[in-house]
Amino acid sequence: MDTVELARKLQEEATCSICLDYFTDPVMTTCGHNFCRECIRLTWEKDKSKKGRRKHRGSFPCPECRKLSPQKNLRPNRLLTKVAEMARQHPGLQSRDLCKVHQELLKLFCEDDQSPICVVCRESREHRPHRVVPVEEAVQEHKEKVEERRRRILAEFEKMGVLLEEEQQRLLQVLKREEELTAARLQESAEALEQQRHTLETLMLRLEDRSQREPLQMLQDMKDPLGRSVSVQYPETTPTVLRTVCRVPGQIDVLKTFQEDVVPDPATAYPYLLLYESRQRHYLSTPPDGTPCSKDRFLAYPCAVGRQTFSSGRHYWEVGMNLTSDALWALGVCRDNVSRKDRVPKSPENGFWVVQLCKGKKYVPLVSAPTPITLTEPPSHMGIFLDFEAGEVSFYNVNGGSHLHTYTQPTFPGPLQPFFCLGAPKSGQMVISTVTLWVKG
Repeated sequence: MDTVELARKLQEEATCSICLDYFTDPVMTTCGHNFCRECIRLTWEKDKSKKGRRKHRGSFPCPECRKLSPQKNLRPNRLLTKVAEMARQHPGLQSRDLCKVHQELLKLFCEDDQSPICVVCRESREHRPHRVVPVEEAVQEHKEKVEERRRRILAEFEKMGVLLEEEQQRLLQVLKREEELTAARLQESAEALEQQRHTLETLMLRLEDRSQREPLQMLQDMKDPLGRSVSVQYPETTPTVLRTVCRVPGQIDVLKTFQEDVVPDPATAYPYLLLYESRQRHYLSTPPDGTPCSKDRFLAYPCAVGRQTFSSGRHYWEVGMNLTSDALWALGVCRDNVSRKDRVPKSPENGFWVVQLCKGKKYVPLVSAPTPITLTEPPSHMGIFLDFEAGEVSFYNVNGGSHLHTYTQPTFPGPLQPFFCLGAPKSGQMVISTVTLWVKG
């Protein structure tokens, strides 16, 4: 007898035929059948109320064999109590392993319905035309499918790792060539300047020598071209702004797994910063002229913050921008308690981790950075990624998939909020989720 069949027999022996559940305080009748004490009491109470059953006072028919059994002769079955407890604790006899309809073990698996069934269900009209296999076989097939999927996932990630490694090496090589080319041009400029310096020193020495001569001799020397003009050739300016961008394939897709539905809070918006909700098709509330402003509202700049406050975890959101070429704007995060009435530099020291575009030319972090980021064109779709525990805020060009800048520090001083700032009227629009921002003209 296998383990499943043995468990099945244990279940049958531990089950009351009246309630079809495991025995509770089992008792035995004189005919040898067992029932829960409460089950047999309720059964006999019902039988006692029926007509024609009063002639057998104190005796009742057994629900199994119908033989009369005196009620007073019911004996506790302590051995069956232990068997029922064993059945309850047996891992193979949990209720989830039994058919809810037939109370039989779920030994088969219907592949058409993708559900386990019992042997009685197999013969039913519903499952008779279906493909049915033993549960063990279905489990094995599922394990094989899982293992195959696991191998495929590992293979695909390994393949992606190789591709990323190759792309990393390619970008590093491009950056190295750019470094070498820029260094060579700077060296050429330095050599040209050194040559110019040497030429000028030679001219100075010759002029000083002539200045020591007699006046008549100096007048005669004026016919020499050296005394009439000095031409200085300066080398061409060598740009040092890096053109190689950091673009990791698939990075934006990974960041989007942390995407939040960030929405600007109209209660914090600058009085002349308009917010239009496209789904609701109406303007969000702004204070009318002359109405006192709350302490949460920005008054120094056309700014607003998001309704969300982040104090842990990773969060990503995107901002679309339809701006004019000379627009002024800033994006990023800020502390939830930054100054909103005063004009302060938007730097980490003042609770701002943002980047900005000034006059359509400079796209820079608002701190003194060694190499300000310069873009030929401002991004039309920006991504902001906050990793609170890592102390990082990163900015990405979503359309190009390139990394623009990252602020890094040991920890953030407190909760942070998404920050949006738009410049003067007619500077264009920002789109955050379903809300469009622009400055009232």
